[in-house]
Amino acid sequence: MKPLTKAEEDIMQVLWQLEKANVKDIINILPEPKPAYNTVSTIVRILESKGFVDYEKKGKGHVYFPILKKQDYSNQSLNTLVENYFQGSFKSMVSFFVKKNDINIEELESVLKEINKNE
Repeated sequence: MKPLTKAEEDIMQVLWQLEKANVKDIINILPEPKPAYNTVSTIVRILESKGFVDYEKKGKGHVYFPILKKQDYSNQSLNTLVENYFQGSFKSMVSFFVKKNDINIEELESVLKEINKNE
């Protein structure tokens, strides 16, 4: 899976949220300052070529929808982060975030409960 640029990820976040959208719908959701129509259209076509989105014709236009689920992309991104920055160790990653982000005991216990619930 090819990594997404920040702009591509912003568009994907909107498509994951809306599930189906044309370029105007995407622009309406994006924060100010709004990008140009042609910019968003180009990014969506890049996402299509990367295999992240597909489209269906609707009248003279296209309605785009994500092919890749947000959770699948999140999992892949997290695994890449762990491999590239923490030598494949989730323990190292968690330790880093606990130390650098001042996570309190209640938050850490909540994370542990969530992990235990999913096992």
